[in-house]
Amino acid sequence: MAGILYLVATPIGNLGDLTVRAREVLSSVSFVACEDTRRSRVLLDHYGIGKELVSLPAFAEGERAGRILDRVAAGEDCAVVTDAGSPGISDPGEKLVTEALERGLRVVPVPGPSAVIAALSASGLPTGRFHFLGFLPRKGPERRAILEEIASLQATLVLYESPRRLAETLAELRDALGDRRACVAREITKVHEEFVRGTLSQLTGAYESAEVLGEVVVIVEGRTGSARWSEEEVRRALEDGLARGEKLKRLSTEIARDAGWSGQEIYRLGLKNRRG
Repeated sequence: MAGILYLVATPIGNLGDLTVRAREVLSSVSFVACEDTRRSRVLLDHYGIGKELVSLPAFAEGERAGRILDRVAAGEDCAVVTDAGSPGISDPGEKLVTEALERGLRVVPVPGPSAVIAALSASGLPTGRFHFLGFLPRKGPERRAILEEIASLQATLVLYESPRRLAETLAELRDALGDRRACVAREITKVHEEFVRGTLSQLTGAYESAEVLGEVVVIVEGRTGSARWSEEEVRRALEDGLARGEKLKRLSTEIARDAGWSGQEIYRLGLKNRRG
């Protein structure tokens, strides 16, 4: 009989957040597949759990999945853990699950800590509908395309970001989406946990010259208002604003708040109209 592949959520900072069920599963399986065996050993040692650890880093997940699943298919139970949070959510695990299901193996989630849910729940922004973006593409057309895609979403936006790029990303979000309400959640469940709330402009100012450390989650208010404006409506708003002497970049951001377009789309339309 084949074994079971368990996806075990682990603490995102505070080791006390490991659930009772997660401890039971980690104690009962044949081996544990880890994003980083050194990080996972600290957690298991904390709870006195001695298990074989097998490395499953993101860069080698496709290569190593087969060997792990061969053992599961042969009857061994395996717990998959990442450095923090749920396997497969911006962490290794997705490829392993896909291949396990293709083989007809049983996959069982063991839910627990989640930086996405923790940050969203304490952000002060609407929680009824949200869109998780993981990490944005680093730069180029893919990044611009994502920002344009999310500009019209009427759902709270949640994303991860490197502390080194936080201020730059906040400024980009402001320019693309308008000056919406937002929250930066840092070091959730850890000693230096921090939630900073304000508009994207306020948060950009707060972090542009500050040294930022630790894990960061950014939560941004979704678009409010009615349906996406037509191109003609956007053109008229641009013409009116420019006639009043407003700068194109600032005007594009202001119009984006209500139009359901990204600030970048509006800015490009304004440049096109100028050339025309």
